Amino acid sequence: MNRLILAVLGLSATALPALAETAHVAVAANFTVAAEELAAVFAAESGHDLILSFGATGGLYTQITQAAPFDVFLAADTARPERAIAEGFGVAGSFFVYAEGQLALYAPGRDVSGGEAALEGDFEKLAIADPGAAPYGAAAVEALTALGLYDAIGPKLVMGENISQTLQFIESGNAEMGFVAASQVLGKPDVWLVPTELHAPIAQGAVLLKQGADNAAAVGFLDFLRSDKAVAVIEAAGYAVP
Repeated sequence: MNRLILAVLGLSATALPALAETAHVAVAANFTVAAEELAAVFAAESGHDLILSFGATGGLYTQITQAAPFDVFLAADTARPERAIAEGFGVAGSFFVYAEGQLALYAPGRDVSGGEAALEGDFEKLAIADPGAAPYGAAAVEALTALGLYDAIGPKLVMGENISQTLQFIESGNAEMGFVAASQVLGKPDVWLVPTELHAPIAQGAVLLKQGADNAAAVGFLDFLRSDKAVAVIEAAGYAVP
């Protein structure tokens, strides 16, 4: 009888995830929808849990430098993850590019297919994310500058704290149009995909933070991000994967 009990206990133990853990992940706001889907798939497959915190890349990095309890950082640029390693917050060798974003001009109810012509048209406000904190905001400034329109449009700019708030400004009517991540307006009409030659590439980097170095959920999630299943989710969300 004792042997039977031990055998059943052993079988039960092997059927459960070994030492399931929880990891806190700082995620750039533009990647919200994809990250939520990826977290659900990862949890179902691994038994580990992820707690996602969304915000502008610059703001999240400031939190990391102030000892915020993050184990993984999914940024909207490569500079800050690499800086995290250089400044001792990230694990050396853990950095990689998990997605490449696309900038889009979005204007509900307006024809923006002409791109530059739409930006030269009649409107009061154009929303962008804070270029100092959000890489998509920086890309928007670069695009306007490359088109020679920044000086004229500058007084009309409304800045969101991050790309999610920028989209809210547009959809609420606080701005007639604005620059957002293409992934946020996937399948919507009234969108112009900004030519990539108008701004620096929006490569989005991931890094394992020192706090998560011994966290199986954090390490496992970064491994999962490179899997075929994760890549399929990321590409379906409107990103390219290098």
